[in-house]
Amino acid sequence: MAQIDYHKKKSLTPKWILGGLLIAIVMIASSILFLLYPFASKDMAEYFTKENPILFEGTQEGNAVVEGDSIFLPLSFMQEHIDDSIIFDEKSKSIIITTKDKVIQMPTDSLTFFVNQKPVNLQVSPIISKEGQIFVAIEPLLSFYPIQYTVLNDTGAVWLQKNGDHYIQGEISEKDVHSEQLRLRTEPSLQSPYTAELSKQETVMIEGEKQNYYLVRKENGVSGYINKKYVKKNKEVTIAIGEKSAAIDIPKINGPIQLTWEAVYTRNPDYTQIPDMLGLNVVSPTWFSLAGNDGSINNLASLEYSKWAQSKGYQVWGLFSNSFDPVLTHEALKDFETRQKIIVQLLHFSQMYQLQGINFDIENVKQEDGTLVTQFMREATPYLHEAGLVVSMDITFYAGENNNWSSFYERSKLSGIVDYLIIMAYDEHSGSSPVAGSVSSLPWVEKNLENLLNEVPNEKLILGVPLYTRLWKEQQKEDGITEVTSQALSMTKVKEWIAEKGLQPVYDEVSGQNYVEYYAEEENATYKVWIEDELSLSKRANIAANYQLAGVASWSRNFGDQTAWSAINIDPNKAVTKK
Repeated sequence: MAQIDYHKKKSLTPKWILGGLLIAIVMIASSILFLLYPFASKDMAEYFTKENPILFEGTQEGNAVVEGDSIFLPLSFMQEHIDDSIIFDEKSKSIIITTKDKVIQMPTDSLTFFVNQKPVNLQVSPIISKEGQIFVAIEPLLSFYPIQYTVLNDTGAVWLQKNGDHYIQGEISEKDVHSEQLRLRTEPSLQSPYTAELSKQETVMIEGEKQNYYLVRKENGVSGYINKKYVKKNKEVTIAIGEKSAAIDIPKINGPIQLTWEAVYTRNPDYTQIPDMLGLNVVSPTWFSLAGNDGSINNLASLEYSKWAQSKGYQVWGLFSNSFDPVLTHEALKDFETRQKIIVQLLHFSQMYQLQGINFDIENVKQEDGTLVTQFMREATPYLHEAGLVVSMDITFYAGENNNWSSFYERSKLSGIVDYLIIMAYDEHSGSSPVAGSVSSLPWVEKNLENLLNEVPNEKLILGVPLYTRLWKEQQKEDGITEVTSQALSMTKVKEWIAEKGLQPVYDEVSGQNYVEYYAEEENATYKVWIEDELSLSKRANIAANYQLAGVASWSRNFGDQTAWSAINIDPNKAVTKK
């Protein structure tokens, strides 16, 4: 009988069991991590598109054109990012650029451009056209704007910087890290596509930060995100480009401006009959007006009047108006050449009549032509400043859309162009008003002035005040309808009328003025007058002083009497003087 041997199986120790379990757990965990761990993306994204990309304020803004050694920028780029006042004049086929002291005309297909009408010769045309798009040479622009450019190696990008641009210079760490950690990512994440690779100790520009990442830019212009721990900050860099405009030297006025307009319709007044006007330092005779579509100007000026005024210590700011004709204004201001013709005539007149300034009274303009008015002032001001003339412009309070007497004024832009804006703070109730009322009630002035000061700095603003009032007549007709008419009266005529009727003025709280009312039984009519006198004028001067305005201007000299000048004489310790 065979012998059967029995062997006892050796059992596993607890140590082996625990080790096996740990190995199994590690293998399972590794499998899960291998399946789920978000490894760094190996996809590369194109940073720039097309040739000669324009790098501006951290992004690509279109593409430049390179011809030989010349670089051209799209006109649309310049208008959107550098100067929204640059225009292309269709008639002359020119780009028009204006600065505080220059008017630049760059004609197409020409090796010459003009600065204040003086020719500047170039080796290439300053303007080219490609596929229906206008491009302007960058080199001439450097003389007029605080910008600089660099053409970057490898990418050919045109990096445009402006005065005040700021970044921090950084350096990539020397640490040994995987190359994937030194790739620039489109987003602050390793899972984002990368735009470029960095090398150890490479210099970069830190332009921003997000989460634990810096947004950095390589010297070739390509940028992206990299973890902060791989970048060391060095120094801050601010681009500083010198001021391009020359200093403006215009006639100075001691103390606040005290101006009065001299209304000249057919001939100049006999200045020997004009008494001294206390505190006055500027007269503005209405001498020049737009005459034709070609930019011709009517001229009523008098050298004798100008010399008399200056002998009295007054500056003379000749007034130019658009004749208050919206059609004529559009035709004369729509083309660069016609605008230049107007400006040249005004310069000629300023020398002929020894003027110290030009006052622009442009009214009754279609709303859509407001940009033409602004452009005209942009082009006129540098020439007038170059001739040593003060530039002022008359405006109205805002009175709603599609209002030819108000809505076309680009008040904020105009205040940045001219030396002074004169707010014609009157005709609250015009002569054609169907309702009788004050020419300029004090609360109406102050409320509208506060709104205007949101757009125009007080040191640029002169308060226009009326020296006239309206005699209102409300007449009851047989059919029961009340007819409202009015006539403008000077301060002297109003006083004479009040004395003739034996009336005693009373103070009107609503208007802040003295007021009289008279019933004429034989006419079945009531006469009303909100009086312009020492009381109302001194209040207007106080408004100008309290709001620290540059001065006051009165319409017009022949409406005022001797009491007017002392009443509107601003306290020089309150009003702002032009620096």
